[in-house]
Amino acid sequence: MVSHYPRGHLIIAGALCSLVLVLLILPLGGADEEANGRTEIILDIDLEQNVDTEQDQPDALTLSDFVITAEVAPQAATQPILEDVTLWQNIEVKSGDNLSTIFSKVGLSDQDLFRVLNSSDEAKVLNQVYPGYQLDFLIPPEGELAQLRLLKSPLEGFLFTLNNNNNNYDVESILNFPQLRPTFKVGSIADSLFMAGQREQIPAVTIMEMANIFGGVIDFILDPRAGDDFSILYDEKYLDGEFIGHGDILATQYTNQGKTFIAVRYSNEEGETGYYNAEGESMRKAFLRSPLDVFRISSNFNPSRRHPILNTIRAHKGTDYAAPRGTPIRATSDGQVTRASRNGSFGNLVIVKHAGGFETKYAHLSKYANGVKKGKRVRQGDIIGYVGTTGSATGPHLHYEFLMGGVHQNPRTIIDKLPKAESIDPTEMDSFRMQTADLLKRFSDMNSTTFITLNQPSAD
Repeated sequence: MVSHYPRGHLIIAGALCSLVLVLLILPLGGADEEANGRTEIILDIDLEQNVDTEQDQPDALTLSDFVITAEVAPQAATQPILEDVTLWQNIEVKSGDNLSTIFSKVGLSDQDLFRVLNSSDEAKVLNQVYPGYQLDFLIPPEGELAQLRLLKSPLEGFLFTLNNNNNNYDVESILNFPQLRPTFKVGSIADSLFMAGQREQIPAVTIMEMANIFGGVIDFILDPRAGDDFSILYDEKYLDGEFIGHGDILATQYTNQGKTFIAVRYSNEEGETGYYNAEGESMRKAFLRSPLDVFRISSNFNPSRRHPILNTIRAHKGTDYAAPRGTPIRATSDGQVTRASRNGSFGNLVIVKHAGGFETKYAHLSKYANGVKKGKRVRQGDIIGYVGTTGSATGPHLHYEFLMGGVHQNPRTIIDKLPKAESIDPTEMDSFRMQTADLLKRFSDMNSTTFITLNQPSAD
């Protein structure tokens, strides 16, 4: 049997259920605010307390973390992060290089080379590029040569700059001026001048220059003796604090067999430079006593010499200087080259004609110096060639002849009979003394102090 609740009771129960459902679905406003507050605190605590959990640990820093994008900082959008970077490409010229291959190495074409060479008359300097020169190329990303720098040395060169107005290259000279630091060195002869210089760490070129300065008064083949001493005051060159080479000799002294010779550098108002003794007499004679710096005499001038092979009287009309192949040969006086070519038993031969009817010959050369050819003017001491074995030479040596009025003379004895080169003009002596007095005193003081110290007995 089914029992039924009264209809009124059912209606009241349904209403109460509906009211309860509504109250459960709609939370109170204060409770909502409190719940929101608790959520914020909970999130804060989670960030502080849960960093050790794997899922909450921050990623490692990357470079992208430091990139400011246009959205974050729109004011930086017009500023590039890095400026355009262009680099100099540096090429040192080697033996056998040519401009075409060098331009190719840096990514330039023969057309680029042609354009530079034909941009101006001054650009023709590129036709005389030698080993040891440096070529620097400035090439922007566009690939067009912006600048070319040719350095003959750290002090001298040329800069080619693209002129966008005429699409050619402007050329300007580069001249750097080094700082000069005087350096004083002394030496004593035990075996040879050059070995003495090497022991004292004096540059070979400076020793050669000293020998050249005294070449008119000292025969460095026969005159030097063990116990001779010398001193040199010369410049060293520095650029931006870096040593770049040796400069001129300022003053030098050589004592040979008890006789002392002093030479000091002097430049006149015209810029002409020479070496003189304290009285203004030129150290430069009409002819150097020998055309080589390192040598030994293997055969003297002998008009009555018996030929070693033919066994007949056959004059030896010059002096033979034995020296290593490639030893530089110097012109013994100013003059003009009248021959620089091969000539039978002489091999490679240079003939120089001098003022006053004098002539010198240099035979058996391995090669000629750059630019030495018929008609070339040379100065005393200029290198004109190098020792070799061309012609009938059986070993490396220089055959040197000296002619006066077409007649052969003994090169080693004729020098003393020739006049000296001109010395300081009397009207210029005041200028000479003013320029050299302090230098000579300073040099004398250096010598006195140094040689007194060297000659003092060591304390035992």
